[in-house]
This record gives sequence, C-alpha cells and structure tokens, in this order.
Amino acid sequence: MDKLLFMFDTDPHPSVFDTVVAYDGGADRVAGYADVTPDNVGALVDGTIYTRGGDEKKNTAIFIGGGSMAKGEELLEHVKKRFFANFRVSVMLDSNGSNTTAAAGVALLAKAADLKGKKAVVLAGTGPVGMRAGAMLASEGCEVVLTSRKQDRADAAAKQIAERFDVKCSGFEASNPDQFAEAVKDANIVFAAGGIGIELLKEEAWKDNPNIELIADVNAQPPLGVEGLEATDKGKERHGKTVFGALGIGGLKLKLHRALIGKLFESQDQVFDAEEIYAAAKEMA
Repeated sequence: MDKLLFMFDTDPHPSVFDTVVAYDGGADRVAGYADVTPDNVGALVDGTIYTRGGDEKKNTAIFIGGGSMAKGEELLEHVKKRFFANFRVSVMLDSNGSNTTAAAGVALLAKAADLKGKKAVVLAGTGPVGMRAGAMLASEGCEVVLTSRKQDRADAAAKQIAERFDVKCSGFEASNPDQFAEAVKDANIVFAAGGIGIELLKEEAWKDNPNIELIADVNAQPPLGVEGLEATDKGKERHGKTVFGALGIGGLKLKLHRALIGKLFESQDQVFDAEEIYAAAKEMA
C-alpha cells in the first residue's frame, strides 16, 4: 500500500523544498495543498481519516508547512480537533523549517557541551527559528535572552514561549553592532537566528570574549549572521569557541526532516511538534 503524505501549506504555493524532502523521507505519493486555513482544513483532514481502515491508516499522514509558524500552530490545533477515536493519522508541524532547524542547532550545541546553567543569547530571537531555539535552550536549563530591534517585541516573544512551553526567557533590545555586542558580553552561548544575508554580530564582539563557549548561526547566505564563522563549520574551534555554521547545522536538519517523514508512517497516532522533533534531533546529533 502506498504511503501518502498530504501537505497542508499556509502559503499561496506548496513548498517545493518540503515536497522534495517528503519523497526523500520515504513518502510514495505527495499531494500539496496551498492557502490552507482553519476554515477549509476540515474537509482535507476528513479525506485522510475516513478512507483507509484499521492498520492501513498508518500509511496516510499530514505535514503542515508554510512560512508562518503562528498560522501553522493554529492549523495543527484544528487538525487535531478533527481527530477522534480511531479516526486519526500522524501529523508533523514544521512551518518554515523552524522546528527542524532550531532542533538541529540546539541538539548540536547540547552534544558539544553541557548547557545547564549557561546563559544563552538568541540574536534576532523573535522569529520562528529564534523562538523555537530559545524554548529548546531553556528546556536544557539555560538562562535565555532573546534580542529584537524593539523591546516590546522581545518581551512579547518571551511571553509566548512561556505560555507555549512553560519555560522562562527574557528580552533585550538590540539593532546595531554595539547593542549586539552588549547583549552577548556575558553570554556563554550565542545562537544567531536572523534573516538571510543579515550580519548580527561582528567578529570583534566575540573572538576575545572569555565567556562565550558555543556559537551557532543558521544564516547560510553571506554576509553570515556571525562574522568570522563559515557556513560549513560543524563543531570547529575558532578563537577557542566551538562553532556551528548554517550548513553544518543543515546537514542534521535535513537528516532529521527525512527521518521524521519516515516515522510518520510507523503508526497512525503520532504528532511531531517542537518537543518531539527536538527529542529526535538529540538522538541523531
């Protein structure tokens, strides 16, 4: 029986990236749906749960994607509400690759060193990857600070993380090199989660800082988020710090994404959100 993956994308077009990884992960057939919302997802879910019976249901699964994690989270809740009794299939949430990217980055940091009790600063921490990374770092026992160009946005992100993950973070306003340097001056861990081609931290701000032990940067397009790193760095030592670049993180991210697609078809009742994805990343790191 074919393994069917139905991709519910909140964007105007289904993600080509997610489609390719779905096939590489073991799906036999992938069907992508665009502009999926809480208002129209019900009929799509019904199509997945009322067709195959018994043990056959494990061969049908749902992947929720799109550029907005907020929309993805809302969609996931509506999908789960549609399930009842044995009428359910496995589902994975990875809007904008945020769960798998953050999980891979933090898992590599956790493999490199014990994170408990360390201070972690997430630069550009109010985006989906930054917020997920912040939550995962906090779950490891870190004191987590999220930076944003506006203090109110940083505080709002910290509040959302507390409500969703029941962990504590704090906010820090930073929008220029001096402020970013100030943000990390007493940090042990730096996780740069900024947008493509945006440099957040100058090399001079971290290379001689005796407190910083670990650095991760998820931006692969020059200029990188952290000056002085290479995108291919994976546990490389630079200026006495252990560093990870976007491609170094991306290898685990892709491996994780593919593996979880395969796991969706092992049973019909799995939900892969941030916590489950991070647990899998730590096993694979």
